[in-house]
Amino acid sequence: MKAIEISEFGAPDVLRLVERDKPVPVKGEVLVRVHASGVNRPDVLQRKGHYPVPAGVSDIPGLEIAGVIEAGDPHDLAQHGLRVGDRICALVAGGGYAQWCVAPLAQCLPLPNGLSFDQAASLPETFFTVWSNVFDRGHFKPKEWFLVQGGTSGIGVTAIQMVKAMGGKVIATAGSQSKCDACLALGADHAINYKTQDFAQEVLSITQGRGVDVILDMVAGDYVAKEIEILAEDGRLVLIAVQGGVKSQVNAGLILRKRLTLTGSTLRPRDVSFKAQIAQKLHQHIWPLLENAVIKPVLFKTFDAADPHAGAQAHTLMESNEHIGKIVIHWQGEM
Repeated sequence: MKAIEISEFGAPDVLRLVERDKPVPVKGEVLVRVHASGVNRPDVLQRKGHYPVPAGVSDIPGLEIAGVIEAGDPHDLAQHGLRVGDRICALVAGGGYAQWCVAPLAQCLPLPNGLSFDQAASLPETFFTVWSNVFDRGHFKPKEWFLVQGGTSGIGVTAIQMVKAMGGKVIATAGSQSKCDACLALGADHAINYKTQDFAQEVLSITQGRGVDVILDMVAGDYVAKEIEILAEDGRLVLIAVQGGVKSQVNAGLILRKRLTLTGSTLRPRDVSFKAQIAQKLHQHIWPLLENAVIKPVLFKTFDAADPHAGAQAHTLMESNEHIGKIVIHWQGEM
């Protein structure tokens, strides 16, 4: 099969289109003929050598796919309401940039009605992440105030729509007026340009000094101190990346007085049983909203895997931060 591999750690051009052996599923897995692969920030970190591949996982990058189930145990498939030939999307721990990929059956979800493979490939990584961190870990409740840093990232466009659909009041930050406008168009109640405005002051102004209940942060670093200041009483700060650095200085007195919760997580190392629980919740609560177009995939650009430079181009775009929403690599036929 064709696959895009990391030939060595480095810049985007280390991504090469190569021949690899087709993977073989084991118990609890299915073999998927991949039609589209989502591109995510962790793929970039892996390419640079900053995100080690978990033991036993393919070194081929790619954490989300959409395609057709080609092989799997019929009994196991039936238990999950699936069968060979079904169109699915799946969260995987690696191996997604390829024509075939093995996926844990429990992490496969049926393609939402009305969506293309390219659209569906943009869902799993961000939808699993947002549900796990905002709803399970952050305990978001309807009518609460929610702040997401980086509102036009893949995570951001998902969080805005998901929280809004669940009855939240959403504030998003973004790095330009056009990106702020995109956040508002997706349903955010307010958008803050963090390059021209102090997001902490703006949040307190918007909430009349009360602050927000849940913050989803991909920056960390110096942001954490400000975020503690703008959390409401019993507020929750959830960290999912450290793009601004791993060290933060915080006012511990505010944490005590306001009874704050600081937490965080990474999804890739978690076991299948943990991710299976998220998949079930997404299928129950979010998939109907996708099928009714209450929540919509935000696809910025698709690259054709037949182009030997597709992987490098996709990662270059990701690192430019010019995109709004998701980037996808599309796989065509036998190539």
